[in-house]
Amino acid sequence: MYAVRLSVAQGILVGKPGAGRAPVWRHAAPCGIAGHVLHAERLLMTPSRDISRLLEIMAALRDPETGCPWDVEQTFETIVPYTIEEAYEVADAIERKDMVDLPDELGDLLLQVVFHSRMAEEAGQFDFGDVVEAITRKMIRRHPHVFGDDSVRGKKLAKGMWEKIKAEEKAEKAAKHAEAQKEAGVEQVEHLSLLDDVPRALPALIRAIKLQRKAARVGFDWDTAPSILDKIEEEIGELREVMASGNEDKVREEYGDLLFALVNLGRHLDVEPEAALEAANHKFFTRFRHIERRLGEQDRNPADATLDEMEALWQEAKTAK
Repeated sequence: MYAVRLSVAQGILVGKPGAGRAPVWRHAAPCGIAGHVLHAERLLMTPSRDISRLLEIMAALRDPETGCPWDVEQTFETIVPYTIEEAYEVADAIERKDMVDLPDELGDLLLQVVFHSRMAEEAGQFDFGDVVEAITRKMIRRHPHVFGDDSVRGKKLAKGMWEKIKAEEKAEKAAKHAEAQKEAGVEQVEHLSLLDDVPRALPALIRAIKLQRKAARVGFDWDTAPSILDKIEEEIGELREVMASGNEDKVREEYGDLLFALVNLGRHLDVEPEAALEAANHKFFTRFRHIERRLGEQDRNPADATLDEMEALWQEAKTAK
């Protein structure tokens, strides 16, 4: 791995415009020295505990002349799957209580933040410093009982204050979006729905919960959990009907309705659907591993066993400690 040497020149154009490539201006040096830019003289790179080294590495990787071809050709859209994957790998390390893997996985996730920030900086949108400033501002604003003046510090967050703070943030963000659209000459589109700010890219179970909670705030909700059970039974009946018809599109639709109703039930029971499903996954994994171990004691595997044999071992696993 190599780094590029820093110069004290300020505002230098780095990377000449070429076919299909715009000029790239670099104003903030990855080493944290404001106004410094990178030149192509290579140096050996060494690991560091300082975030500035990671910023320096990413700048070097994205250099159109001397960087890594794969890193250079990436865009926000192509990196998104990796960002999601890294977040899940962090969650996996936590689930496994693996404190050896966790620092590496958190580092991989941090790299995604740096990667997106670097691409935005190259496009003249924002940089890593802006990301840090935004989150620090948000945390300070959302915790007046910790960071506020003497009149509120040390007290519990007043009832309704959280929603007030969120509303202020939402209004500010809307104003920024409107200003950005105006500068870009884009016609402003009015947000007409209470549900518009629920991100579409969220995993489906999480998005379902957020949509239901938003609607519930204005009274569009089931009164009790038992009434949702009635709805679930209704959805099961409708699914049976379309299964008999053989209409795959309708089967998919009714199956989705059933899942949505089950998520609603979990919300009313204060059960997180994702966590509940993961617990069921773990239970299935553990019991199936029991089947494999017991068959392995006979030098066999599940492919050699009958369904009745595996069912008997499954029942055995349910009572095994």
